[in-house]
Amino acid sequence: MDTLIELYDERAIENILAPDMFRPQRIIYLCPGEIAQDPGRQDKMRAFFLRRGWEPELVFMETSLFKADRILRQLLTIGEKYPDCALDVTGGSDAALFAAGMFAAQTGAPAFTYSRKKNRFYDISGADFADDLDCTLSYSVEDFFLMAGGTLLPGRVDNGILSKYLNDFDPFFDCFLRFRRDWPDIISYIQKISPAEYGQTPPLSVQGKYTVKGDHGSRNSANEAALEEFARIGFIQNLSIVSGESVSFRFRDINIRSWLRDVGSVLELYAYKACIDAGIFNDVISSAVVRWDDTLGHANVSNEIDVMAARGVIPLFISCKTSDIKTEALNELAILQDRFGGKGAKAAIVTTEPCNASARHRAAQLGIAVIDLEELKDDRLAQRLKVIMKAQ
Repeated sequence: MDTLIELYDERAIENILAPDMFRPQRIIYLCPGEIAQDPGRQDKMRAFFLRRGWEPELVFMETSLFKADRILRQLLTIGEKYPDCALDVTGGSDAALFAAGMFAAQTGAPAFTYSRKKNRFYDISGADFADDLDCTLSYSVEDFFLMAGGTLLPGRVDNGILSKYLNDFDPFFDCFLRFRRDWPDIISYIQKISPAEYGQTPPLSVQGKYTVKGDHGSRNSANEAALEEFARIGFIQNLSIVSGESVSFRFRDINIRSWLRDVGSVLELYAYKACIDAGIFNDVISSAVVRWDDTLGHANVSNEIDVMAARGVIPLFISCKTSDIKTEALNELAILQDRFGGKGAKAAIVTTEPCNASARHRAAQLGIAVIDLEELKDDRLAQRLKVIMKAQ
């Protein structure tokens, strides 16, 4: 097979898997006009394949999504020009699939498909090379964004340093569970006595009043038990509390300082470690920020995914919430899951609150797994991730 014909699909991975698996010299995409006339999107696909270590010839041929007779004529023309061609019928519109079947029947061109459930290619007609063939591909988190025309940007977390802190994340989360109801006030207090200093490295040593101004005119006093627990787990040092008067301590380092000043960091770091502990992912990233790069008309739109992991050709999108689950959060997660992962992608929302029935129902409709407070208390997050990925 020198030439592979792809029926372009709006889910990027459908356009990538077969070419990347079989690596023909030439790939012809039968695609809608907005793709055939978008050199920027085409260059993104070329860049993706080059990143994967090969450089096929890419041909983008505009076609109708609904006119099977027109698609068939185009397929017959391609078949005459490239007699050693094969046809991937994994993606594409109903009309394109109908035309592809007629093309294969009339010309004997090999046709095959990919099963997401089995992660395997199958011969449809005359494609012995694809018969019952396991898909051995493996993609990074960044790969999933690139194949869809997006760009992975630096997030709030330097993932390069997280491996040094893995032993800290469980004690940090245990501390959160103990002080869960007071956590926003605890973090707010630390923020007030260690203000951000833009444009320079903030100091690690902190000294402040025992009671500071809170939100909406309230007063926020030091939670002595929480500060002592932070000292016990090694997040802060040289803690000194003069009850009713002052507090002073030193953050262990700049990263700990950042995490103790952000309400949501504790859950995101715990979820990140759970992905590592699950032992089934080939790539894990915390705070994955993706820019959509004008795909689907969304010029320079960015989204942040709290934790994202990849297992072979299946991505997992995780949203972390230290509050009740809202419909908006579920809808956003579902859009990202579909756009950058396709039908085989997995998504989960992790919340430190009990999840109500209506949120569970909406999540189930969208194919999103829910992991709430009770499972987090029982330290079942890593096991649930295995179940979600069907990697028991």
